Amino acid sequence: MNKKLTPKIILEGTRLTFKTEIAFALNEHPGFVGPRKYRYHSPVISGEWCAFTNFPWGRGLINFNREEEGMAMETYDAWARIFELQRYYSWIVDRFHLSTKVYQKKYEGRDYDFNWLEKRLLPLGFHVAVLTRSDESFYAARERRLKVSGNPSQYDNIGIFMEEQEMMRTAASGSILPLREFDISDNDLSRVADEIVDWMRGTGGLYSN
Repeated sequence: MNKKLTPKIILEGTRLTFKTEIAFALNEHPGFVGPRKYRYHSPVISGEWCAFTNFPWGRGLINFNREEEGMAMETYDAWARIFELQRYYSWIVDRFHLSTKVYQKKYEGRDYDFNWLEKRLLPLGFHVAVLTRSDESFYAARERRLKVSGNPSQYDNIGIFMEEQEMMRTAASGSILPLREFDISDNDLSRVADEIVDWMRGTGGLYSN
């Protein structure tokens, strides 16, 4: 019997770093999920679901208001418990606590400490891949995204993303989880997916203890 693949990855980064595309690429990567003869639904979740409001592009786990803080922390606690109860499964998380930390610090002036959450994720084998790109490559990425975006105005100010990227690096530097930065400046999704899988293979992060 082949050893069971149970990788757990959190994909972080500012907008236009193609986190969702990388999530889908990993979910079909034979080194990450094993060989597949048919497609089935993905173990992909996101902190960017905006599930706190009943309108598009509303608030959620990342951009919650102060009065929603308790609900946000309870949601993080609930996700951590689900991961603990289903530790022998693969999980791909498209933006999570570091995105919350960056957003809340930049736009609300609140500094959240997620050490309690990382202490629960660490023994489960969670890794963090921070996706970054060069400043100049943001412009080409925006043109690519505008072809499909339902909310194009969010990409008007590229400078915001550059600022957020530096804040993400600062937030990532304090993480206790296995973490590595991956450059997506060339928009090569397959290359980055391969690099993430190779990294996790090298750390033993593809399997559970």
